[in-house]
Amino acid sequence: MTHSGVDIQSFIRAAKRELCAGKNMHKLLASVRESVVRSVEDVAEREAKNHSVLPELSFKAIRDGSVSQASIEQIKQHGCVIIRDVFARQQAEDWNAELGEYLHSNNYLEHAREKVGMDTYFGDLKDAKPQIYGVYWSKPQVMARQAEAMAATKRFLNGLWDINAPAGPEFDPDFDYVYADRTRRRAPGDTTLGLSPHMDAGSYERWVDPAFQKIYAPIFSGKLQDYDPWKAAYRTQTREFDSPAVSSMFRTFQGWTALTEQGPDDGTLRVLPVANAIAYVLLRALQSDVPDNELCLAKPGRALGVDHQWHPDLTPGIVSIQTVGPGDTVWWHPDVVHAVGNEHHGSDYASVIYIGASPACEKNRAYALRQAQSFISGKSAPDFAAEDYEIDFAGRATLDDLTDLGKRQMAL
Repeated sequence: MTHSGVDIQSFIRAAKRELCAGKNMHKLLASVRESVVRSVEDVAEREAKNHSVLPELSFKAIRDGSVSQASIEQIKQHGCVIIRDVFARQQAEDWNAELGEYLHSNNYLEHAREKVGMDTYFGDLKDAKPQIYGVYWSKPQVMARQAEAMAATKRFLNGLWDINAPAGPEFDPDFDYVYADRTRRRAPGDTTLGLSPHMDAGSYERWVDPAFQKIYAPIFSGKLQDYDPWKAAYRTQTREFDSPAVSSMFRTFQGWTALTEQGPDDGTLRVLPVANAIAYVLLRALQSDVPDNELCLAKPGRALGVDHQWHPDLTPGIVSIQTVGPGDTVWWHPDVVHAVGNEHHGSDYASVIYIGASPACEKNRAYALRQAQSFISGKSAPDFAAEDYEIDFAGRATLDDLTDLGKRQMAL
């Protein structure tokens, strides 16, 4: 297994030798398993009783500075949150209609058929690619990203992190660079386009990259009680191997904004709402039944998969989000396992704009400068397959559509 001419397997062997030296990895996993399984059982029990599993906040509480400490603790425990009414329902519905017209009038599907196979990020996950459209610069996407309400939401989310680090603050929680991502428009009745459980933001790098090793040092040394998922130190120093759709930005939260109503039966987001479940994934790959040149489902340039074969204690806790409406937003920590439901039983499209939180730091600024050139020319964002649909699309956003805040967020 090589990637860009690099022999990944030798990296993996060396990292596993180093991480396992002098330790009883079976015992370490057993000690972590107890805590994680308790959390998973709690999630499954709540879902069985039809209780809301993901914490919820109203945007009004964020705007007014009235979010309770109890709510913050819940978000930190679960690693995810639904924030209601970031945008007015009518605004989100108007964006949905406008985005649909943008794709239709520019014959997106016809262009897409010519470029099948360029995006391979989800290629090894067992389910097919969802209906994700490779557009980045439609006016609805740009308007949603640069909205003041979105900026306030991301300031709140970034503020949940402890930014202290040996070399000074790891990032500026008060300012975000835009990370231009795509849009999902899943057709009603679709039964083919789910996405199996995975994590983004690093695959095998989580074991072999020196910065990731520092982030996860308490886990690898069997001190789960010392591991804090919200400690930002070294998070912006990680290096991921280049590959289409592997994020070059550090995101404090991945997220999306709903343009339509969607919930448990609508083929939408599923999550494992346990922030420290990453400990189980990391230690599971270091057990003696895993070949010494493998890390369970970790492969270069791919999403990091989680499945019942390797992670049977985690999969029962992967549950659907509760119903969200147009203008609501959903957010999850970069180490949270998530998926997309296999079947969309609803009667309308399940549509979202992907918008994460990517605070100001050197890593993110470097990417934003590259991304700005893509915006100006209408090319696909640099992290994604170079499908470049929008170069000639009528009605895409231009510099004239950016507010002052929008220009700063785009490093323009």
